[in-house]
Amino acid sequence: MPPATPITVAHGDGIGPEIMAAVLEILSAAGAELDIETIEIGEQVYLRGTPSGIDDSAWESIRRTRVFLKAPITTPQGGGFKSLNVTTRVALGLYANVRPAISYHPFVQSKHPDMNLVVIRENEEDLYAGIEHRQTADVMQSLKLITRPGSERIIRFAFDYAQRNGRSKVTAFAKDNIMKLSDGLFHDVFDEVAADYPSIEAEYWIVDIGAAKLADTPEAFDVVVLPNLYGDILSDVAAQIAGSVGMAGAANVGEGAAMFEAIHGSAPRRAGQNLANPSGLLNAAVLMLVHIGQPNIASTVQNAWMRTLEDGIHTYDIYDEERSNKKVGTREFGAAVTSRLGEQPTTLTPATFGAEGAKNTSTASVSSNVTPIKQTVGVDVFFDWTGGTPSDLANLLKPTNSGELVLQMLSNRGAQVWPEALADGLLVDHWRARFTGHEVSAVSHAQIAALLTRIAETGLDFIKTENLCTFDGKPGYSLALGE
Repeated sequence: MPPATPITVAHGDGIGPEIMAAVLEILSAAGAELDIETIEIGEQVYLRGTPSGIDDSAWESIRRTRVFLKAPITTPQGGGFKSLNVTTRVALGLYANVRPAISYHPFVQSKHPDMNLVVIRENEEDLYAGIEHRQTADVMQSLKLITRPGSERIIRFAFDYAQRNGRSKVTAFAKDNIMKLSDGLFHDVFDEVAADYPSIEAEYWIVDIGAAKLADTPEAFDVVVLPNLYGDILSDVAAQIAGSVGMAGAANVGEGAAMFEAIHGSAPRRAGQNLANPSGLLNAAVLMLVHIGQPNIASTVQNAWMRTLEDGIHTYDIYDEERSNKKVGTREFGAAVTSRLGEQPTTLTPATFGAEGAKNTSTASVSSNVTPIKQTVGVDVFFDWTGGTPSDLANLLKPTNSGELVLQMLSNRGAQVWPEALADGLLVDHWRARFTGHEVSAVSHAQIAALLTRIAETGLDFIKTENLCTFDGKPGYSLALGE
């Protein structure tokens, strides 16, 4: 018998301890070879003064086992408390979030009986980098970061996942008709990576119409890969239209570690009532078993769970008088799954997991070794200002012009308002002034610093600068709306 695999388990908050107890009992009865280390995370740790919700001893266990099965936690309301999920993903490099969304029709109500897709979400960058600033009284800023290496890694993961799991198509969603640089990069890298997988169909959708198509016709999709924010939203949509968010589990996978969790929250109002559905966490545990090389046990557990659904043994959230035979609590549902270990579903397709599961096996790279020629050609300077009209601000800034850097444009909320007001709309206290040469040509950091010194002498409150750069002669910055 192979040695048991060390894993770290957190029982979480709210309904977490109840559903984790049910899941661990099923795994034990199924013969899973696990060496469990239990840690405390979540609300009580937050309230003891640890903003991350996890202390050093818990981190030590997670970093040692590199496999983390986590029940939902409650994050206290109020500033200063960080998302434990985001913290863990970043700390362990868990860049890929894998969420299957499968219909179990007719035993769980769904309008999409043929739905069987997997959402693969980038986990570390995008707006979830959490780089935010309050820049003026009226304006908050959140920086969206999309990188070539991060995009390539998650997209290649999606194609490798499809290849290993017998999936035939990978679809990407983004919004590059508006965010031409950031989402444009994601789209470009998708096309580059797709060329390395000629046997797998590749398609791209603008995220808004893609989301509409996903909600209306999910059976048209197989594997969907998305940047972080879109993936977070649409993986929940996919889970809900498949049957219930409460039944979905997720794997968060990195180069050498993984975290497995239900995608729902801690539901403190349901805690201690023996009501919660443990299916989401159980499905996450199935993904974990595949990941740690116990696919046969994973298949046994998944098949027993599906047989339980077929027999109409349902918790309150999926109970329906037309489809269900018995409404049960958390413990009773777990016991029903345990009693069916070794059985297979008769209507639903039995599970047969391969040995690779959601592991990262990507090794190839399409990143170019050629570094583009970068040239700084100007600077955008942002101001907190309420002193008048766009022309008034322009008149204050014109004396700061030099031979190399001249005020070319003012914008407010991204729309050009000077020298021509090309958009009518609300003006707020957040302004952008673009300085370049009369002919776009290289400028030095010293010239930009000298410009800022001249601006400081005017008494204007500049709050941020962004250098304007070209790469191989192509602008690496957006134009203002209307510019």
